[in-house]
Amino acid sequence: MNDHSSYRVWVMRAAFILLTLFILFVHLLPLNSAPSTWALPNLLMGFAFAWSARRPEYVPAILLGLVLLLADLLLQRPPGLWAVIVLLASEKLKSQAPTLRAATFLTELATVTGLIIGATVLNRVVLAVLLVDVPGLWLTLNQMGMTVLFYPAFVFVTHAIMGVRKSAPGDLDTLGGRA
Repeated sequence: MNDHSSYRVWVMRAAFILLTLFILFVHLLPLNSAPSTWALPNLLMGFAFAWSARRPEYVPAILLGLVLLLADLLLQRPPGLWAVIVLLASEKLKSQAPTLRAATFLTELATVTGLIIGATVLNRVVLAVLLVDVPGLWLTLNQMGMTVLFYPAFVFVTHAIMGVRKSAPGDLDTLGGRA
């Protein structure tokens, strides 16, 4: 069975859903009721970008959109806004995946950093235009920076523990064509 068999693709999609549900479960645990002065990295966006850059077929747009919408609803964010922004950014990353496959990790990190900054700025601008209360600038910048800083950790977990590796130039995709 090759790495891109239909079975493997569906198993990895299920693994991504389970990873997302675990992240949301941990995020919703009432561990500390005091407001925080710093923010954790956006784990869902980090893993979505890592998977999108390495194996785009494992996170199709509909799956990613539904998972992100669920996160918006559970985390009480404006429904759909962050989901659409991250979905568009990950689709941009998927379109660049063949180029990133042959590039160095620093190129991938620079591309993802630009997408994280763009997504964060776009989210704040849309919220401000719609006159929705936005989180403090420090928390937003902190979360953005932490997500960029932890992206290598997301890639390490994705690669070493979950087995989501970049496709080699001669690998076959799910339809039997060259990747």
